[in-house]
Amino acid sequence: MRLGLNLNYSGARIELPMDIIHEADKLGYYAVWSAEAYGSDAVSPLAWIGALTKNIHLGTAIMQMPGRTPANTAMTAMTLDQLSGGRMLLGLGLSGPQVVEGWHGVSYGKPLVKTREYVAIVRKIFERKEPVVHDGEHYRIPYAGEDATGLGKPLKSIIHGRADLPIYLASIGPKNVTLTAEIADGWLPIFFSPNAYDSAYKQYIEEGFALAGNGKSIANFDIAPTVAVVLDDDLETAFNQVKPMLALYIGGMGARGKNFYFDLACRYGFEEAAVKIQDLYLAGDKGEAMMAVPNELVDEVALCGSRERIKDRLQIWKNSPITTLNIPALDINVVRMMAELVL
Repeated sequence: MRLGLNLNYSGARIELPMDIIHEADKLGYYAVWSAEAYGSDAVSPLAWIGALTKNIHLGTAIMQMPGRTPANTAMTAMTLDQLSGGRMLLGLGLSGPQVVEGWHGVSYGKPLVKTREYVAIVRKIFERKEPVVHDGEHYRIPYAGEDATGLGKPLKSIIHGRADLPIYLASIGPKNVTLTAEIADGWLPIFFSPNAYDSAYKQYIEEGFALAGNGKSIANFDIAPTVAVVLDDDLETAFNQVKPMLALYIGGMGARGKNFYFDLACRYGFEEAAVKIQDLYLAGDKGEAMMAVPNELVDEVALCGSRERIKDRLQIWKNSPITTLNIPALDINVVRMMAELVL
């Protein structure tokens, strides 16, 4: 199992924890992943980091597909890949309707169809076998709408990208997980539970591999979740540091009846708690919503407690199909400890 480092999106000002990133690079971490919501973008930080590091891969977790055309995404990925000596990992996702329509100002559309088309176009650009032509439901290249000039022509990328530049997808729902296993090189799940892999994910992953064919399997697919690691001898204190994020996502990300993270908690067997968290959060009682997050749920998706407890719990993750375990870049001592326990 490899280790990765996950950066959060910015607050009012962006600050990169370069001391932690340098340490991870030195310790042999596989990748550093940047994020974006509706503030800092995911690519600019990686360009900065790439210039200041030597070996660590540079991943986006995620670049929001609705914010860029497929061609722009491919151009950006190929450019950063070459500038970094082949270290780029392209993580993509749709984000959610609130951000897609409320920030980017475009239709959320049909997620499965849009993702399949987007990845297909990006791969065509990477491959450079021929000028890109795509006539889909969401993307038409060259553009041929009623307001088209008629002057568009199929083009082939000037820059020669890697045909095998890895593409990762962030997905949660069953159909999206199946699509990820079918068309992507890796999967970026959030709030992943190794104990629930067989019941919540395995069927959909295997369905995706079968659709892909060509011998695709878990052996050549990177499962790379982000996992909170909280080092504290007081276990309750450690659990409480993870609960605000779980409450935010389960309770407030999306609307009632349209919340992927709420659905995920239910699939893990925490439906009663999820309903309570959502009710409290949507009623404006965020503190009570946080306290309604069960310790058992935190323990399913995070590594918490003393060094010895984390070492013991790590065995569950090592025995799962995970190939890259990404931890938040918050504490250099945790970064060092995880390297000692994993690498």
